[in-house]
Amino acid sequence: MRLFRCFSGLGALALAGLLTAPLSLSSPATAQSAAPPAREAAPQGQTGLRAADPSVLRVGSTYVSVQSADGGIVVRQAASTDALASAPARKVWSDTRDRGEVWAPEIVMDNGRYYIYFTAGRGPAHRMYVISSAAPDSGYSAETQLALPDGKWAIDGTLFTFGGQRWFVWSGWAGDTNVEQNLYIARMSSPTTPTGGRYVISQPRESWERVVGNPFINESPEAIKDPNGQLHITYSANGSWSDQYCIADLRLRAGGDPTYVWDWYKSNGCLFGSNRTTMMPGWDPTLYVNGPGHHTFVLLNGDINTSPPAGPRFPLMFHAVPKGTPYSWDNRYWYTGTFAWWGNTTYSRSNVPGANTNTGWSIKFFE
Repeated sequence: MRLFRCFSGLGALALAGLLTAPLSLSSPATAQSAAPPAREAAPQGQTGLRAADPSVLRVGSTYVSVQSADGGIVVRQAASTDALASAPARKVWSDTRDRGEVWAPEIVMDNGRYYIYFTAGRGPAHRMYVISSAAPDSGYSAETQLALPDGKWAIDGTLFTFGGQRWFVWSGWAGDTNVEQNLYIARMSSPTTPTGGRYVISQPRESWERVVGNPFINESPEAIKDPNGQLHITYSANGSWSDQYCIADLRLRAGGDPTYVWDWYKSNGCLFGSNRTTMMPGWDPTLYVNGPGHHTFVLLNGDINTSPPAGPRFPLMFHAVPKGTPYSWDNRYWYTGTFAWWGNTTYSRSNVPGANTNTGWSIKFFE
């Protein structure tokens, strides 16, 4: 979403709950060697929301989205992802303390309470904040800055629980200058309290994620569990101001330590993007949009333990620019899409500690 963002790996997770919202589901893709599902001839799922950075979860039969707008944060609720664009936007937080630019709010649930994490600041002052409420669209607390380890520039943060531990993952700088954007992870002792150090899990060092830079970026991390119960962190790479923006994957090896960078394996290219030269072998570029990125897996209660099993497709939202339209931040729309697990996929690397290859589940994205 901005002019700042930034390493490698992938993970998998067992999925506990199955989303039951009405969807048009196609037959599953279960192996990389299998024939890809037929592309749909229908128009892409462009919504009426001319905006970036969607964050959506499902609570019962209601879809809840959060968005940065009008110097604050708004929440929408609807009976489907498609209907969110026409749902009324209710403002739940305003920047009364002049925190600065408000970017990429992310809504999560923890023990039945709603938490919205967002970035606010100007230039190198961007930091992560959180507000919370018992209801999705009202009653939120005043913002509190997250005391992330090292206190550096931070954006695009989100909370999830894996292995009985709360984790926070975000995009940030190693130091105090904008060299590159890395992905970092830290433990959380509560939804609002980081504990221990921060650990880098990905840097934009592969050729396909360095097509557009200054800085080179890894940003917009999203956690999900695969059918084997392994953790994945999908993320956006290449400049968000270009049509090279795309989504890639980090897979945590089975039994791996989320804080150890070499336990993560990175996809060998973009899994969702509009330029064939940067795509992972066996993955096709988009037909209808340019620069898809900053996505949200639409999970029940936003809980990665409700990630879908292998087989059907499940809801996804992302932002992109329609093909044939000049690529710019102002031309980004929210899109509905779907995703499915794709098995027996090998990610490879070299000249680093640990095994050079890791085989497991990957993800197919569909417009």
